[in-house]
Amino acid sequence: MISLRIDDTPVQAQPGQTILDAAREAGIRIPTLCHLEALCPVGACRLCLVEIRNWNGRLVPACATPAQEGLDVVAHSDRLAEVRRTVLELLFAERNHICAFCVSNGHCELQDLATELGMDHVSFPYRFPALRVDVSHAKYGLDHNRCVLCGRCVRACADVEGAFTWGFAGRGVHTLVEADLGEPWGTSRTCTGCGKCVQACPTGALFEKGKATAEQEKRPEVLAEITERRPRA
Repeated sequence: MISLRIDDTPVQAQPGQTILDAAREAGIRIPTLCHLEALCPVGACRLCLVEIRNWNGRLVPACATPAQEGLDVVAHSDRLAEVRRTVLELLFAERNHICAFCVSNGHCELQDLATELGMDHVSFPYRFPALRVDVSHAKYGLDHNRCVLCGRCVRACADVEGAFTWGFAGRGVHTLVEADLGEPWGTSRTCTGCGKCVQACPTGALFEKGKATAEQEKRPEVLAEITERRPRA
C-alpha cells in the first residue's frame, strides 16, 4: 500500500491508483469534468488540479498523477478555488453555454460545477465563435457551440465501443470534435449508433434528437457498468 496525505488526512492507495482515486476512496471530493470512470485519464480540463506541498506547491491534475509514497496533497484551498473558478470562467467565455436554451439545462455537469465552485460571473470577454450544429445523424445531434473539448466522447467511442469514430480537428478556439476526419456524423462509416458518446458528454453538446430544453438526462455511469461486466484477460 502507498501512504500519502490529502488535506492533512492520512490516505492509503493501491499501486497504480491516481491521487483522484485515493481521494475518492477516502471520501474527499475533488471536482472533475474530463474524467470519467472506465475511460483513460487525460487531465484535459484542469479542474481537478491539486497542490503538492512537498513539490514546492506545484499544481498537478489529480486524475492523471499517480499516488506516490509520502505525498502531501492539498485538494481544497483558496488558491485552488480561485484556479478552478478561473478555468470554469474560461470555458463559459469560449463558447455559448447559455443554459436557459440548452437541452441539458438542470442535468449538466458544467452547470453543476459552476454552482459548486461559486462561479457567479465571467471575468473574460466572450468569444462565442459561430460554430455549426450537426444533426445529420438519424438519432443524435452535435452542437459544437456547447462542447468543452473534454474528450469524453472520443474516449468512450474508442475505449468502450471500439469504433474510433470521434477525433479532434483544428487548433485553439477552432478545435472541434469531428466524426471520421470531418465527415457529417450521419454519413459516418464507423459509427455504430450506440449512443455511448452522448451518455459520456457532460454538457448539451451531444444530445438525443427530440429532446427539448432541460429534457436531456444522461447516464455516464453506464460506461463503467459495461466495462465491469466484460471478461478480464
